[in-house]
Amino acid sequence: MLALSRKKNEALLINNNIEITILEIKGEQVKLGISAPKDVPVYRKEVYLQIQNSNKEAADTEGMDALKKMLG
Repeated sequence: MLALSRKKNEALLINNNIEITILEIKGEQVKLGISAPKDVPVYRKEVYLQIQNSNKEAADTEGMDALKKMLG
């Protein structure tokens, strides 16, 4: 993991096309602005994990249904 120090209104670039800017700092909370191409999804980690879990559950359910149909 790369750890960087940034101040308000400072930014960093990832892969020449994703810019993350520090918009605000209040106590222990930092507000970030993220500029990325439309084809690059940007999620909060907890939302991303929920999406992964939902997709896994759906795949497991669909796979089980298909297996039941095959076996009769």
